[in-house]
Amino acid sequence: METTLAPGGVAADLLPSPRPVQLLDPDGLLVQQPQDAHHYDVPSAERLLAAWRGMVIGRRLDVQSTALTKQGRLAVYPSSRGQEACQVGAVQAITERDWMFPTYRESMALFTRGIDPVETLTLLRGDAHCGYDPKAHKTAPQCTPLSTQLIHAAGAAYGEKRRGTDAVALAFIGDGATSEGDFHEALNFAAVFSAPVIFFVQNNKYAISVPLAKQSKAPALAYKGIGYGVRSEQIDGNDPAAVLAVMDAAVAHARAGNGPFLIEAHTYRMDAHTNADDASRYRTSDEVSAWLAKDPLSRLQTWLTVNGHLDEAGIRDAEQEAEERAADLRDRMNSEPTVEPMSLFDNVFAEPTPQLREQRAMVAAELEAEAQS
Repeated sequence: METTLAPGGVAADLLPSPRPVQLLDPDGLLVQQPQDAHHYDVPSAERLLAAWRGMVIGRRLDVQSTALTKQGRLAVYPSSRGQEACQVGAVQAITERDWMFPTYRESMALFTRGIDPVETLTLLRGDAHCGYDPKAHKTAPQCTPLSTQLIHAAGAAYGEKRRGTDAVALAFIGDGATSEGDFHEALNFAAVFSAPVIFFVQNNKYAISVPLAKQSKAPALAYKGIGYGVRSEQIDGNDPAAVLAVMDAAVAHARAGNGPFLIEAHTYRMDAHTNADDASRYRTSDEVSAWLAKDPLSRLQTWLTVNGHLDEAGIRDAEQEAEERAADLRDRMNSEPTVEPMSLFDNVFAEPTPQLREQRAMVAAELEAEAQS
C-alpha cells in the first residue's frame, strides 16, 4: 500500500491537525470542523452527560483535596482544576481491561477510574508509596519523576500485545516532561514494537514556572511524535467533546494493532503548580482570567442545557453527590491513619536485595529497642 506524503515528505496520516481539534467552543456551541483537519464525530449526549457529571465530582474532590493541605492532612497537593476535560474524558474513553499510568497530578483521573479517593491521596499524605492496588485497578502508582512512567506504559502495552490481548495503555504526561529523555525513548520503543499505548500530553503551558516557549520550538508538542513514526493529534484540552472523540480514535487505532498514538491537549492549570508554589511570580492575573473564560465544565454544561440534555434538577443532583463525596473524603482524611513502618520495605523488589534485607533488619531492631525502652 502506498503511503501518502505531505509536503516535506512526512507521512500524511501521522500528522496532527494544523490547529487543535475543537468540537465545542468556549461558549458551548458546536464548531464547524475545518477541511484541512482530521474529522471526528461529536460523542453522544449520553457520554457527554457522563463526562460532565464526572467533571463536577472531580472538581469538587480536587478543591477538597487542596483544602486538606491547609488543614495539615496532606503534605502537598498538585491541583488539576482547569484540566478536568483531559483527565475525566481520557479515562472515560478506556475500559477496565486497559492500563493507566498517571503522574502526581492525575488525582482526578484516579477518582474517575473508580479508585477510593483516600487511597488516591495516600501518596500525597506521605503514608505509603501508593495507597491502592495497582494490579487490581490496572493503574500504576502515581509517578513523580518526570516521564519515567512512559517507558513502563510502553512495556506494559507491549506485554499485553505479546499475550494476545487487545488491552491498551493510557499514559499521562505534562508538557515539561516531553523534554526528558524517557519521553523520547518510550515513543521510539512503542513505535518500533507497535505497542498499543496512548501518550496523553496535558500541555498546561508551564513546567512549574518555565513557560512552554522556553522548553520547545516545535510548532506543537504533537509534532514530536512524527520523528518516531507515531500517529499524532492536537486538541483543545478544555473541550470535553474533543477529548472524548480523539481519545476514541486513539484507542481504536491502538486496539486494532496500529501501534502508539500521541495526543497533545492544550489546556491550563488554574491553580498553582502545588500548594507550595506562588504562581503570581511567573504568570499574570489577566492570563488566568482569559483561560477561566475557556472553562471546560461550564462549556459542556451550556451545551447540555441548551440542547435539552440537562436541567436544574440534574445539576442539583450532581452537585449534591459531589458534596457528599467531598464530605466523606474530608471525614475519612481527618482520621489518623494506621501506618506499618515495616511495609516500607514491601514491593520494592520481587526478590529483596541483600542491602534491602540489611536495611529492614536495622529498622526492625530500632523499632524493637524503642518498644522496650
